[in-house]
Amino acid sequence: MRQRLTQGERGVSVIETLLVLGLFAVVSGMAVFQIGAARPAMRGDSAMRVVMAQMRTARELAITERRYMRVTFTSPNKVEIVREEVPGPSTTVVGSTQLEGGMGYRLVTGVPDTPDAFGLGGAIDFGTATNVKFTPDGTMVNQDGTTTNGSVYLAIANTALSARAITVLGSTGRIRGYRWDGRQWKLT
Repeated sequence: MRQRLTQGERGVSVIETLLVLGLFAVVSGMAVFQIGAARPAMRGDSAMRVVMAQMRTARELAITERRYMRVTFTSPNKVEIVREEVPGPSTTVVGSTQLEGGMGYRLVTGVPDTPDAFGLGGAIDFGTATNVKFTPDGTMVNQDGTTTNGSVYLAIANTALSARAITVLGSTGRIRGYRWDGRQWKLT
């Protein structure tokens, strides 16, 4: 016995298949382009998270161990936590990491200071401080023990959308991250 197939049971034509494949190719191409454009921003976010994590770790270690913890930023892309031993002047490196993906300590031309306005004196700007450290009470001070505010700027060379900034309010040790969106800094 032979059954008749209705319109909906016949299957898919070659033209319908080609249309679906064409749409798939267009959408895939758009996705690849968007991922390429977003890559600098993702690298910027990653580097900012690394630096903020190191700074928060240094602050927490200073509080819990009741020791001064220096944070050193070595160009082009290294951040290090150094414990000051008691009695001094010896030190111990507690942690060290490098930024990846071409990120480094640098300013991007045309990108202004953050809303915290701690300065654009350089990619690492803590005023006149030659080194900065967290104290056992969680504040950030310079080499003389004076409370200091500052900013650390990160970017891929000449790539504004990768620009990130980390600011530290010395009197409280508050660490904040900012992302440049092409027009303004956004708090993360």
